[in-house]
Amino acid sequence: MMQRILIVGFGDIGKRFSARYASQLRLFVVSRTKPDKSLPSENVRFNREFRWLQADLDRPATLKKLSGISSHVVYLAPPNPNGVTDTRLRNFLSIFTARSRIPQRLVYVSTTGVYGDCAGQIVSETKKVNPETDRARRRMDAESQLRLWSEKVGCEPIILRVPGIYASDRLPINRFSKGLPSIISSEDRFSNHIHADDLTRIIFRALFKGKTGRTYNCVDDSRILVGDYFDLVADRLGFPRAQRLSVAEVQQLVPAVTWSFMRESRLVSNHRIKHELDVRLIYPSVSEGVPFKDSKNDIL
Repeated sequence: MMQRILIVGFGDIGKRFSARYASQLRLFVVSRTKPDKSLPSENVRFNREFRWLQADLDRPATLKKLSGISSHVVYLAPPNPNGVTDTRLRNFLSIFTARSRIPQRLVYVSTTGVYGDCAGQIVSETKKVNPETDRARRRMDAESQLRLWSEKVGCEPIILRVPGIYASDRLPINRFSKGLPSIISSEDRFSNHIHADDLTRIIFRALFKGKTGRTYNCVDDSRILVGDYFDLVADRLGFPRAQRLSVAEVQQLVPAVTWSFMRESRLVSNHRIKHELDVRLIYPSVSEGVPFKDSKNDIL
């Protein structure tokens, strides 16, 4: 009998996970609207049907049907867009009562943004968190909620901290058409990355091999500055490289949301996923993962 998995939030990563593992798992996917059962970029049909459950994390009354469906949960849904608390996760966790079947294991996909600006230092999972944006504070709140809830009900939580996700159809192309500048190398920050297909495989391994209560940084081996990453994408896809300006100038010219991603610098360690989860990256760095123009290198 195949293991039942409840996937909460069915965006790109949820679809990739389902496409890869639908033949091995019995999947129940949760979203507000019915999914089309295809990967946006590749139009790959799933090998097996999954069961779709319509629910809205902002409307607690729609979530009751999710209780007791499976012993394993992959939580991919983003927090609510405002505030510093994740009310969506709170609504989801509240459906599990003493009378319902508590999930045995829950994998929550968080962000490396919870570490804040580390001035380019190497960051492991033992680093004290210091979220500096409301977006990261919501993720930190979600992590705290999950740990407290798990201790109370006996669930095994696994937290995956994820940096910028990329794939052939998840590249910062819009910034080139908008003419957004990059930071000069002497003032630039380090960025961290993971290919969407590698993240999919990490989630699977964490679901069945992760240590109870463990946090894992899900990053590749790249050691690259933000501006150099943008140059790599431009070169591979045939765009002109962005103009390089000082930090002060760039901050004035890019949108606030864009700047919030560019301002922090850290080098996130992936030691745990390699040694505890035995992850072997398909795309060890962005040099292998960012495609050349007209090439197709995404795989399931």
